[in-house]
Amino acid sequence: MYFAKLEFFNPFSRSIKDRAVFNMLMKAIERGDINGTRKLFEATSGNVGISLAALSNVLGIEFRAYLPKPTPKATQVLLKVLGAEVVMTDFETIDPTMVQYVIEEARKAGAANLNQFENDDNFDAHYRFTAREIDEQLKSIGKKPDVLIAGIGTSGHIAGLAQYFKERYDTQVIGVVPAKGEKIPGIKRLETRPKWYFQVEIDRVLEITRKEAIEGAIRVARSDGLLIGLSSGAVVKGYEKVVGELGKGTYVLIFPDDGFKYVEVFESYLGMT
Repeated sequence: MYFAKLEFFNPFSRSIKDRAVFNMLMKAIERGDINGTRKLFEATSGNVGISLAALSNVLGIEFRAYLPKPTPKATQVLLKVLGAEVVMTDFETIDPTMVQYVIEEARKAGAANLNQFENDDNFDAHYRFTAREIDEQLKSIGKKPDVLIAGIGTSGHIAGLAQYFKERYDTQVIGVVPAKGEKIPGIKRLETRPKWYFQVEIDRVLEITRKEAIEGAIRVARSDGLLIGLSSGAVVKGYEKVVGELGKGTYVLIFPDDGFKYVEVFESYLGMT
C-alpha cells in the first residue's frame, strides 16, 4: 500500500517548494539579509521561482528570476504574470557555475540571494515541518513509514525527510534521479553534487528516464484522476521498480507538484503537436 503526499495543495507555486521558500524568506528577513533595496535574485528553473515571485509580491520585494535555457514556457509565462523580472541565460542547467553567476549579479546590484542549493533553511523546512506533518498523518491512521520514495533535486526535501524518519523509525529511503543524458524537471543527477544528499543516509538511488516519468504521471492520471508533475511521475516509476522486490509495507511517495506546468511535455508525448 502506498500513500502519496500531494504537495500541490500548497497555494503559491502549487508545489513542495512553498515550504522551503517561505522558510528561507522568513529567516533571511529575520537575519536582515534582505536589505533596504528589497531586491531578490535567484537561479531557478521552476517552482522555487514561482513561489518566490508570489511571496515577494506579498512582502513587497522586487524579484528577478535567472532561468536556464530549457525552462518550460509555462514557467516563464507564470513568472511574468506574477510580475517577476525574467532573465533567460545560456546555461543548459543550474550548475555551480550558474549559481555563482547569479550570486555575483546579486552582489553587484545590492540584491539578496537565497541560494536554494546551499541554504540550510531549505533542508530545515522539510526536517521540521514536512516530515512532522507526514508523521502525524500516518500516526492518525496507525501507520509508520516502511519505505519513503522521493526525487533528488536540491536534495532539501529528501534529506530532511530521511534525517527525520531515520531518527525515529527503520524507514528505507529511496531517491529517484534522471537517467544519464535525460532531463526531468525538478530532479537532477548526483553529479550535480546536491548538498544535503551527502549529509544523510539515503539507502538507494534509482535512475528514471524522461519517458518513464511521463508514463508514471499519465498512469496516475488515468487510474486515480490526479494530474501530477513529471518528478512525481518519476517517483511513481521508482515505486513500481522496487515494490515487487521489497514486498508489503507502508510506502510514502512524495509528489512535489501537479501536471499543469508540463502540458507542453504531455502534448508532445501524446503526439498532439
